[in-house]
Amino acid sequence: MKVSIIGAGNVGATCADAIACRSIASEVVLLDIKENFAEGKALDMMQTATLNGFNTKISGSTNDYAKTAGSDVVVITSGIPRKPGMTREELIGINAGIVKNVTDNVLKHSPNAVLVIVSNPMDTMTYLALKESKLPKNRIIGMGGILDSARFKCYLSMALNAAANDIEGMVIGGHGDTTMIPLTRLASYKGVPVSQFMAADALKKVAADTMVGGATLTAMLGTSAWYAPGAAVASLVDSILNDQKRLFPCCVALNGEYGQQDICLGVPVVIGKNGWEKIVDVNLNDEEKALFAKSADAVRNMNNVLNETVK
Repeated sequence: MKVSIIGAGNVGATCADAIACRSIASEVVLLDIKENFAEGKALDMMQTATLNGFNTKISGSTNDYAKTAGSDVVVITSGIPRKPGMTREELIGINAGIVKNVTDNVLKHSPNAVLVIVSNPMDTMTYLALKESKLPKNRIIGMGGILDSARFKCYLSMALNAAANDIEGMVIGGHGDTTMIPLTRLASYKGVPVSQFMAADALKKVAADTMVGGATLTAMLGTSAWYAPGAAVASLVDSILNDQKRLFPCCVALNGEYGQQDICLGVPVVIGKNGWEKIVDVNLNDEEKALFAKSADAVRNMNNVLNETVK
């Protein structure tokens, strides 16, 4: 199985490293526009193969999309990362052109690939990839909800002083500081609602911390995070390549589901070899439905900016 990752920066390289170390794919190709950058990252990672015990072949390419030919999954991380104080919306004008060009190029060489979108603003870039590629909607997946849910579970585990892997929690809606929706009502600790262990105010704080999880790290690091995003992508790719049927919240095209049309937004989906295979309805209550509609309105406004930008 072959995976190509477009963009060899922090997120792309960490994703490649995670895929190799977990032996998810037999081949990983890193591509970047910066001369010898992807090649250097790939060589550095290959030199860890005997230390980390993997046999995945990792190679790099400077903008030669022919090297990505025959990919089963293509991960698009290209674009500028957020800087402190920068909103995801401010990235639309720059990153839309990049994602459009990348999508066209990868499909020339891998027409049957599943595309995983990481570039920000992710919901709008996923929508752009869907419209630009004209692929079946199940083969376009935005990663954001997996990352946001991982952060949600991390904050819950810290608040509960509990093992992170004993926690279940999901974030739906847009992948933005004001558009994501941590489903606190459904979060659980070994199957028991977390509300039985936490006061309402503490649970609200966990949700608030989750929503600014990316911005918090950007302020600390001076750029976007990469360890958790890279690991989130690797888990998604693993479920695709190995047909694991894992249930992940991902940004996908909605056609009436959750009351929305002509939009890509984060909802729970089953992920397998064909991309996303089924949207799962978690029966939102009235308050959650209102939040989801508000999130959709905000993402749709960003999509309108996109439509003006790429005319």
